[in-house]
Amino acid sequence: MLGPGAADVAFEVNGHPASVHVPPHHTLLDALRDELGLTGAKRVCDEGTCGACTVLVDGRPTYSCMTLAVACEGRSIETVEGLAHDGQLDPVQQAFIATDAYQCGFCTPGQIMSVVALLRANKAPTAEDVHRAVAGNLCRCGAYPGIVEAALRAARARRR
Repeated sequence: MLGPGAADVAFEVNGHPASVHVPPHHTLLDALRDELGLTGAKRVCDEGTCGACTVLVDGRPTYSCMTLAVACEGRSIETVEGLAHDGQLDPVQQAFIATDAYQCGFCTPGQIMSVVALLRANKAPTAEDVHRAVAGNLCRCGAYPGIVEAALRAARARRR
């Protein structure tokens, strides 16, 4: 039930125009998962402390559980589903697989999106840069060494 105050919100998702009709309290995570069927961003803490819901909003890592959908009017949203092109996974996705940079995999989409943002801004990050970039993404399985290795591997692949 939408109730009073529901609004049409138009934005770009993974390079394509999208529009949702949502109540004013609906988060971007709600809109992505419930309205658009994009379930890569995970609902875990729902309070902005774990990073599993991380997407890129205008290229910046953003907790979608803490961002109102109406605040995204006219903005560009990228989710993990939008990284692959022409049937090929993004180098970051490939590196996560190659280095086993996940265990349960629940945090992986948010981790990947944070690493993608880092590599777009820094073509040759250090391990410390990677640690900083994923500091807001919790991995309860402790896969951080693999995550750092994957990020550095993807950076090398992108430079080739």
